[in-house]
Amino acid sequence: MRPRLRAMLGKAQPLARAMRPAGALWVSTSSKTERKKVMFPGALNSVYTHDLRFASSVESIPTYQVMDTNGNVLDTANEPQVSREEAQQMYRNMLVLNSMDQVLYEAQRQGRISFYMTSFGEEALIGSAAALDSSDVVFGQYREAGVLLHRGFTIEQFMNQCYSNERDLGKGRQMPVHYGTRELNFQTISSPLATQIPQAAGAAYALKREGKKRCAVCYFGEGAASEGDFHAGLNMAATLGCPVIFYCRNNGYAISTPAVEQYRGDGIASRGIGYGIDTIRVDGNDVWAVYAATRAARQLAVEHSRPVLIEAMTYRVSHHSTSDDSSAYRSRKEVEDWTTRDNPVARMRAWLERRGWWAVGDDAEIVKAAKTEVLRAFAAAERLKKPAVRYLFEDVYDRLTPELERERSEIEALARKYPDYYQVNDFARDN
Repeated sequence: MRPRLRAMLGKAQPLARAMRPAGALWVSTSSKTERKKVMFPGALNSVYTHDLRFASSVESIPTYQVMDTNGNVLDTANEPQVSREEAQQMYRNMLVLNSMDQVLYEAQRQGRISFYMTSFGEEALIGSAAALDSSDVVFGQYREAGVLLHRGFTIEQFMNQCYSNERDLGKGRQMPVHYGTRELNFQTISSPLATQIPQAAGAAYALKREGKKRCAVCYFGEGAASEGDFHAGLNMAATLGCPVIFYCRNNGYAISTPAVEQYRGDGIASRGIGYGIDTIRVDGNDVWAVYAATRAARQLAVEHSRPVLIEAMTYRVSHHSTSDDSSAYRSRKEVEDWTTRDNPVARMRAWLERRGWWAVGDDAEIVKAAKTEVLRAFAAAERLKKPAVRYLFEDVYDRLTPELERERSEIEALARKYPDYYQVNDFARDN
């Protein structure tokens, strides 16, 4: 070996030692010393093995549960630490949500609104809303009406949005059940699947940069977890340390596709672990399991700037939407069995009754009052006009572009020329 090259190698040795991870064994080809831990930067926790074996599965992730299907707390250490008023409010919202779903589902069948989605079988999701702070930013999918209801969205606001009338906060631009409200930190829902997942990761990163003790919460179904945005969003949140809770409602069916045809792995929870995210699987029909898991997840996210994945195992009792007939891909008996065997509302009621916080028969009064309120708001929303035509062009640019100005002028001229054809009296007048 040339003297100059030998001198260069001698100088490089301290640098090589400095780059070595603490506690790792340094291996040279001459000593044949066995290296135990993988040195490659892409998988720092792996160790070497001499067994040629492909990994196809790991131990299944358990499902956290507080109550059994009869409302009994299985471990006294997990008894919910909530007040009587808090628990009763959660249960009332479950009943109100059911009442609203029944009325609006029938309204769509009568042709009075264009579209609707119910939450039957998934009412325990309200437990997650109760565990959040009102300042946390919510990114919903389309079955989170219970979250909005618990945050204070009024029955009138629900009805106005589904009717796309002049009091709709979305100004008539969205399909029914695509709610949104800045006041309650609930981002407007969009129809394309999974777009909210990377958006939630980005919003959480912004909250982190602001130094505020807030987090983003992103809801989606197991079907949305098959989209590319799911993987992009989780990976971004993990690598950037974003304070975001990913809440997956695994209700067994992505519209007409059962979960067994969607994936072969251990549900959606295993994917969170794959991305290095703190993950838990919960009984999604157990409102207190959902509440406890979300509360603990929020603490991890806010205090430690870490993303968390919650997989809530539940069952969609209703059709996917009013555009779906679930009898085409599952039996009626299956649905009926689930309704009687494991009902989130019945479990919560049994827990309340056992504590003496609810009496048998109290439901009837709440349901009657809820239906009365829903029907009153429903009738009022139906009578209101559609939003003013100018809202077609606003809220995209700070000032209308010349092209948009031209288009607006054309529509206004056509409406004046053919008022009956364009049904101008159905729309609110410009202020």
